[in-house]
Amino acid sequence: MLQQQPSNMGNEIRHRETEENRASNESPIRVNRVTKDYLGGKVVALDDMTLNVKKNQVTAFIGPSGCGKTTLLRLIAGLEYPSRGNITSYGQSILGPGPDRGMVFQAYTSFPWLTVMKNVQRGMQIQGISTVEQRERAEHFLKLVHLDQFADSYPVELSGGMKQRVAIARTLAQDPQLLLLDEPFGALDAQVTWEMEEMVIEIIESESKTVVLVTHDIQEAIYLADRIIFFTPNPGELRQTFQWNLKGEKGFPRRKTCFLIRDMSRWKSASMG
Repeated sequence: MLQQQPSNMGNEIRHRETEENRASNESPIRVNRVTKDYLGGKVVALDDMTLNVKKNQVTAFIGPSGCGKTTLLRLIAGLEYPSRGNITSYGQSILGPGPDRGMVFQAYTSFPWLTVMKNVQRGMQIQGISTVEQRERAEHFLKLVHLDQFADSYPVELSGGMKQRVAIARTLAQDPQLLLLDEPFGALDAQVTWEMEEMVIEIIESESKTVVLVTHDIQEAIYLADRIIFFTPNPGELRQTFQWNLKGEKGFPRRKTCFLIRDMSRWKSASMG
């Protein structure tokens, strides 16, 4: 019996390694020892960052300005490239932007000369989707973001919150596996932000998307995310991760978040110190 134990242990280790490799390949995003620097290494935005993004969850990156959270999001989007390390999506190296990843920026990105409907259809046109399907998808997602009544309006006629809804609808209409949100509500007032967060929850629940959110707002992170990753000040490193299971309670009343916000704020303060 004692002689067989090493063999069993070896089988268990190999099985565990196989399971880990399979999980890595199935992970929407795997960041492996990524460093990003600028000016020939004089400025380091990210330093030896390793993390996985889990499927059908909302992962929030939070930290002080200059900690590299938006830089990491841009690397995931394929808009920039790591100086060292690599990033994979479902086991495939990210070598540039792709239709599997859709990004919503903080700045408004609608084409001012196109109507709301045409703006939402634009990405699908580039993908070569038929005109009929473009129209069907655009109508579906405009309804989802509560803009179906403004399909023929132009961006200049919309409020800031409505412009961001157009961007979200356009991104979702391209059917990405991963939705990347770079402080999309940062320029909006508190009431509009509140409404937009509620809308995002509805979308996440109805579309079953994997989401990565960059935010400075701890309350927003708690309210939207299943998992929160704290970054250290520059250079950005992973300081602390929090995960909880609130899938069945995504829209729980905000007054119930006060204790979570208090405790998480303490952790944030500690991580920034």
